[in-house]
Amino acid sequence: MAATAGRCGATEEVLAYRRIGAYHSLTFVAPDMAERARPGQFVSLGVAGGGTLLRRPFSIYAVSRHGPWAGTIEIVFDVVGPGTRWLSGLVKHDVVDIVGPLGRLFPMPQQQVGCLLVGGGYGAAPLLYLAQRLQQANLRVDIVLGAATQDRLFNAIEAKRLSASAVFTTEDGSYGTHGRVTDVIERMFKDGGIGVVYACGPMPMLAAVSRVAQRHRIAVQVAVEEAMACGVGVCMTCVVPYRRDGDVANVRACVEGPVLNGRKVVWDEIGRQPVGDVATGDTATAANPALRP
Repeated sequence: MAATAGRCGATEEVLAYRRIGAYHSLTFVAPDMAERARPGQFVSLGVAGGGTLLRRPFSIYAVSRHGPWAGTIEIVFDVVGPGTRWLSGLVKHDVVDIVGPLGRLFPMPQQQVGCLLVGGGYGAAPLLYLAQRLQQANLRVDIVLGAATQDRLFNAIEAKRLSASAVFTTEDGSYGTHGRVTDVIERMFKDGGIGVVYACGPMPMLAAVSRVAQRHRIAVQVAVEEAMACGVGVCMTCVVPYRRDGDVANVRACVEGPVLNGRKVVWDEIGRQPVGDVATGDTATAANPALRP
């Protein structure tokens, strides 16, 4: 399986804007990108407004290649700054400069194994896209979604529809199990039947899930959340410390990721000064949190 798919850039038209719980969704008419896109990849959007020089990366939530809305891609986001605030004001027929699909996709299992999908907040969005692909391959899918509160859980109804079982956790106990996703996946691992874990969400959650999976000797693939100013591997703002060939290198989340082997990420070093050589041979600085949307 190829690590990445081809990318293209174009000015794409907004087909629809909607709210999904606490989050926002935009669907774009983008036939070429829709044809190339795979679960785990992302698109990079040019945005307008004050302080929005840099592009914004967003995981692909849904793709339509057939039917009346063929050739579309959908993204989900939260309003956390001027870029996403501008996106939330878009309406049908507005146009946005988009580059994509970008990055490494979720690798498909090579054997018939159970797949556990673990999402935090709207990090669940690309996992629900992945769940469809896994179902098409006749693989069992179980889903665990967590958030701080009930309103921050993403699309619980769709998670139930796409899985053999769906478990929800909230840190305040407002819905599902009171606690965090790691509180329930420990039990699921002990029950057996899970061969691979796919996770997407806040970095502390990904670190915790990866450590639990490693203790149980279960493969884990994570879609990391790092600032991606360019999205094509040039600016070096998204480096992640990663074990490679017996050493630690800084790999670029936008090119070598965003999907990485969670057992190889050096979680304790994230946010510190770079470790080892950058994958390209250049020096880089740690990702700048100010570059987030």
